[in-house]
Amino acid sequence: MSNISVVILTFNEEQHLPRLLNSIKGLEANLYIIDSGSTDKTLEIAKQYNATVLYNKFENHPKQWHFALTNINFSTPWIIGLDADHIVSEQLFTKLKKFNEQAIPSDVNGIYFNRHNYFKGKRLKYGGYKNKYLLKMFRTGKGQSDLNENMDHRFIVEGKTIVWHDGILKEENLKENEISFWLNKHNRYSDLVAQEEVERINKLRSQTIKPSFWGSPDQRIAWFKSIWWRLPLYWRPFFYFTYRFFFKLGFLDSKEGRLFHFLQGFWFRLIVDVKIDEILKTKNNENPKV
Repeated sequence: MSNISVVILTFNEEQHLPRLLNSIKGLEANLYIIDSGSTDKTLEIAKQYNATVLYNKFENHPKQWHFALTNINFSTPWIIGLDADHIVSEQLFTKLKKFNEQAIPSDVNGIYFNRHNYFKGKRLKYGGYKNKYLLKMFRTGKGQSDLNENMDHRFIVEGKTIVWHDGILKEENLKENEISFWLNKHNRYSDLVAQEEVERINKLRSQTIKPSFWGSPDQRIAWFKSIWWRLPLYWRPFFYFTYRFFFKLGFLDSKEGRLFHFLQGFWFRLIVDVKIDEILKTKNNENPKV
C-alpha cells in the first residue's frame, strides 16, 4: 500500500501530463487529477494511468487546491500537490521511492521541494530563480490551501517543515514557448493580482503566513511581500527589476532568461500597477468625497 497520494491540477494538458506521469510512474502512488473542463486528450491520458478524476470549475489556483484537499477522501498519510507542467527529477523520484514516514520527525508536517524553472527551453539560473523552494508535500489533514492569496497559490501546514535541497522539481510550461500564450496568461493573472492588492489596501485580506526574513521559504516570501505592498505604484516594478536583474545577476542568464526576467520581473508588475490604479480611480469616481 502506498503512503503517498499525488494530486495534479489540469486543463488541456495533453502536452504536459504524460511527461509528469511518466516521471512518477514507479512510485505506485495514489493518483488524483482535478480537471477544470479539458477538451483535449487530458482525461484519456489520466484514464490510461488509472488516475481518479474530479471536476471543478476553475476560479483561481488557491480555490482549486482547496477543492482538492476538501473533496478527496485520502487514504495515505502524505500528499503531494503538483501542476501538470512539473516533472519529478530522478533525484526527487529516488527520495520519494525510498520515503519512510517513520524517519520523519512526528512534529514535521511539511516538506519543501527545490523547483528549477525553465523558460523557452533554458533553465533560469540567476535573478533569484536558481533554487525556488515550494511546500509541495505534507501530512494528510495537516495541509491546506492559502485562500488569502488570489493568484500565488501555496500550501500551509501546522507544525514544522523541512527542505529537500536535492529534491528537485522541474517546471517547464511548453505552451509558454509561444510568447503570445505567456502574455495572455499573465494578462489574466494581472487581473487577479490587482484585485487582490486592492482588497489588501481595503483591509479585506491579510497574510496567513507570518512574515519572517529568517523563517521558512514561505515566511521569507511573506516578508518581502509585506515590503512590496508598501512601495509606491509604478516605481516598484523598476526597483524589483533592478534588484533582480543586477543585484541578483539576472543579466548573466541566457537570452531566454533575460527575456523572462524583463517580462515577469518588470512588464507583469507594471501591468498590475496600472490595473490597481484603474480600479482605485474607478472606485473613487463611483464614491466621490462629499
